[in-house]
Amino acid sequence: MDAKSSASIKMAELIESAIKSFVGTSPLNYVPGEENQPIFEEPQVRFANGNNPLFQEFKTIIGPSHLTPVEALTMTYNKPPEDDGNLVSAVSWILPIAQKIRKTNREQTAIPSCYWSYTKWYGEKFNNALRKHVVEMFTIRAYLTTAPALQPFFKTQSNENGRYSNWSERHIAYVAGHGTFSLSDGFITEKGIAHRCGSIVIDLKLPPSPRTAKTPYSNCLYYVNKSCKACIARCPAGAITEAGHDKNKCYNYMSIILKQT
Repeated sequence: MDAKSSASIKMAELIESAIKSFVGTSPLNYVPGEENQPIFEEPQVRFANGNNPLFQEFKTIIGPSHLTPVEALTMTYNKPPEDDGNLVSAVSWILPIAQKIRKTNREQTAIPSCYWSYTKWYGEKFNNALRKHVVEMFTIRAYLTTAPALQPFFKTQSNENGRYSNWSERHIAYVAGHGTFSLSDGFITEKGIAHRCGSIVIDLKLPPSPRTAKTPYSNCLYYVNKSCKACIARCPAGAITEAGHDKNKCYNYMSIILKQT
């Protein structure tokens, strides 16, 4: 192993350690008013090369506005990174939702449990704090670093298939090898489907994590052997069928529920 490879591995280990430490020690990672109930368990951290061809494919799969890691850095700093992308990496993490919170949601049939709602709102507040923490950690080391989901250029759009963003955390997680998609459009990782995703981009070459899935749906039993349709029966909006996930029907149901609560 040469010196550059060794340094790259050490930097990846530093990033993973910093993310896990923040998740394990931050007071923001707790349900409000409950000091002993964390929102997220230990995270999974993986890396993707900024020039992975999948990032270009997302412009067709998701939409032309979806950014590559190099484009995200360029828009953040109003200049492209000095390298053509080979020295740019995406750092992706999965925040598995705590078991107690998952259990409370299993009992629900029409709306999320209170704990689950806390996870959506306070959990994403924590996720944003984690994004900022990692960006600041490497910005002070003079690296170009950005969290696209926090930038002014981040936006959500709609087309005939439903809503989508120009930086999909789930798709970044897929490139980094965290897991695959499901019939419900959820993202299935080694820790399951109950989680939140986050990422940053940095002009640093990190060892890309292996992506072992043979297809984008390898972790979904419906696509593997048709043996599971649990999400179809579980969806209160009737937005999931064997044809997939109807984003518009899902969004309309959630809008009605929010008005009633």
